[in-house]
Amino acid sequence: MPAKSQAQQMAAGAALSAKRGEKKVSELDGAAKQMYESMDEKELEKMASAKQKGKPKHDSKS
Repeated sequence: MPAKSQAQQMAAGAALSAKRGEKKVSELDGAAKQMYESMDEKELEKMASAKQKGKPKHDSKS
């Protein structure tokens, strides 16, 4: 599932970095920490890799 907003995409990227060991889990907060705990690396990769063009900065539905 691709990200619905730029903020969601950034959080997925941060969580993915932690999954890969490039970033400490203790540095994550909020949505990124939730994503780290609930999604696997493949799901995070899919969410973080979508293009940002045309996406709102924040999803207004959340």
